[in-house]
Amino acid sequence: MIEFWLTFNNGAEKLRLPVPPSEYSKVTGINTQTVNINDSGEINQIGKRKLDTLSISSYFPANPNDPIAHYRGYPTPARCLNMISKWRESGRPIRLIISGGTLNINQPMVIESFTVSQKKGPEDVYFDMELKEYRFFNLEVVNEKDNPIGKYVGESRPSERTIPKTYTIVSGDTLYVIAKKFYGDGNKWKELKQRNNIVDERKLKVGQVIKL
Repeated sequence: MIEFWLTFNNGAEKLRLPVPPSEYSKVTGINTQTVNINDSGEINQIGKRKLDTLSISSYFPANPNDPIAHYRGYPTPARCLNMISKWRESGRPIRLIISGGTLNINQPMVIESFTVSQKKGPEDVYFDMELKEYRFFNLEVVNEKDNPIGKYVGESRPSERTIPKTYTIVSGDTLYVIAKKFYGDGNKWKELKQRNNIVDERKLKVGQVIKL
């Protein structure tokens, strides 16, 4: 069963789509530049990769027992819309997690556009969501006179972040990966193992909740 999750603030808030999209598409690419050389004509210079983009469409069911929904106890359409609206207005990225299929994704994203509509009949809310990859980086000012803006010093997560109390295991997780994600140091996986009384760290289960 394929699961679609939208999470915010390192998993402190999360929304599992009640009705997974019937299909989704992810677009990847690289930047290229055409240069004209007098003796040789045009050549194509290959640059760095573009940000990934992804489109999903589905609906939030108003019926608490919608036969198409993949789980019960899902939030109302109004609650779903409020969560997504709050995340978009925060100016911070969300994380898209797709697990259980061939194309698994666990990636920070920005919701670039979110279109909602209603059709005749039930008060279900249909939506189209366009997401673009978010890349973490830091700007470091080297010299305010020579470089007032700063320079790119590489990808990293923001140094100030809120670590949630718990985390739900998704496909592909290991204690090392989780420690690296939340503490910035994968070698702290043993602390997670001890804190959660895990006997065999190789047998984590998708959906298992651990303490951070």
